[in-house]
Amino acid sequence: MDTISIRELEVHFHVGVPEEERERAQRLLIDIDMEHDFAAAAAEDDLGRTIDYYAVSRRILRLGEGRSWRLIESLAAEVATLVVAEFGVARATVEIKKFILPETRHVSVRTSRARS
Repeated sequence: MDTISIRELEVHFHVGVPEEERERAQRLLIDIDMEHDFAAAAAEDDLGRTIDYYAVSRRILRLGEGRSWRLIESLAAEVATLVVAEFGVARATVEIKKFILPETRHVSVRTSRARS
């Protein structure tokens, strides 16, 4: 399996356990690793035989429109499931970084979902 990665996709989503925290969108960074066999795409130089990372990034950016999550765990699971289902990757691993604790660089969660 080959891997296509998107690193630190910046989104502004409504996330947080307290309602007050969810009232305002906050900056999150999303890393996505997408496992996919792109040998045929490379051999044929054909975007249609690989994962269009631009399309993935646009879809993730739209995901937060009019939505909110209490947990970044829920958001990460939803992103991973979406990438597998909509883009046909064999496995998606998603890490979401949240900048909520002033004493830390960030907190993050990481999850993976695979095609069954």
